[in-house]
Amino acid sequence: MLEISQRGRAMPVSPFRKLAPYAEKAHQQGKIIYPLNIGQPDIETPPAALDAVRNADIRVLGYTHGAGTESYRRKLAAYYQRAGLPVVMEDIIVTTGGSEAILFAMLTCLNPGDEVIIQEPFYGTYTAFAIATGVRIVPVTARIEDNFALPPLADFERAITPRTKAILICNPSNPTGYVYSRAELESMLALCKAHHLYLISDEAYREFCYDAPYVSALELAGAEPNVVVVDTISKRYSACGARVGALVTLNKEVYMAAFRFAQMRVSPPGLGMLLAEAAADLPETYFDASKAEYQARRDLTVARLQAMPGVVCPRPGGAFYVLAHLPVDDTEKFGQWLLESFSYENQTLVLSPANGFYQTPGLGQQEVRIAYVINRTDLEAAMTCLAHALREYPGRVELQAPPIVEAAALPL
Repeated sequence: MLEISQRGRAMPVSPFRKLAPYAEKAHQQGKIIYPLNIGQPDIETPPAALDAVRNADIRVLGYTHGAGTESYRRKLAAYYQRAGLPVVMEDIIVTTGGSEAILFAMLTCLNPGDEVIIQEPFYGTYTAFAIATGVRIVPVTARIEDNFALPPLADFERAITPRTKAILICNPSNPTGYVYSRAELESMLALCKAHHLYLISDEAYREFCYDAPYVSALELAGAEPNVVVVDTISKRYSACGARVGALVTLNKEVYMAAFRFAQMRVSPPGLGMLLAEAAADLPETYFDASKAEYQARRDLTVARLQAMPGVVCPRPGGAFYVLAHLPVDDTEKFGQWLLESFSYENQTLVLSPANGFYQTPGLGQQEVRIAYVINRTDLEAAMTCLAHALREYPGRVELQAPPIVEAAALPL
């Protein structure tokens, strides 16, 4: 009898795309759908980067070095150096998007059956990579009433077992937008050193910090043996389809092991690296406009959400997501209802139910992730739709969520 593998059966549906079939049907019915479920920016990919691909004089599109072309790795190293990171070309493995970098990090740093501690809510795809690599996620829960700040280190200490091999963070966070301070990162690195753990740092949104400077885990003193950074150009240059990311580490043993995994898939995308190399030449001022636009979208989204009765919405410090508590019985049911049964002036929206961002069963049932990646006119219209929907939804509940406190007041 043919059977699907245990990994195949355990693999979850994408938390960002689980409502996509309902959105497709709503679109076929002629409704205007505002896509707030997935981090697909609408900001244009840099024309100079696209021109590099259009104008490339290529007769044979062949394999490249398994770690990526030398020319791109040198440009990427220069980008990191401008950001204050002590990175050279030989510390970089170019990957097929940030997703492959996460996969390589887990394959390299953990064995099947090992444990990785992750602050929840976390990027839902981590679950898929943990299943694929046979790794067990041990969650440490951050709370919305604390602005999703880093939980006390004692919570992480209690989660450590003899099987623990790494702590994985996302900074700024997808899905909460929380930004770790230097002191918080230093405390996490000290914990990892004390227990001989890797610190895997997902830094996909490094360019988009609005209220405080960005700090990379690779900047920290003593980061060399413990820190593995995973990165991507997808959000930085609004180039999700290029599928170009990177694994960066100063630990040469980790690097060589990850490189052997990279050799097995032969090479990263050649055309994508051409685009990425051209993007790496852009001046630092390139990010001024996109960062300002995302900050304006954040402010609009948070202001509108906080004005809706029963909604609790912390103010994210980075990335382009908010995770909000809605006064509904279940955000997955609510999201389906939005697409099947609701419209306001023939408009509705797609959201990401937050239960897919938690490992602990039952958490996130009344929370939703909203990606503010569409223009402000459409974003304003989407928020108006949401406000009307919350008033009309038959499963509305009037439970009072706890008030949010400032993250700065929380103990480490």
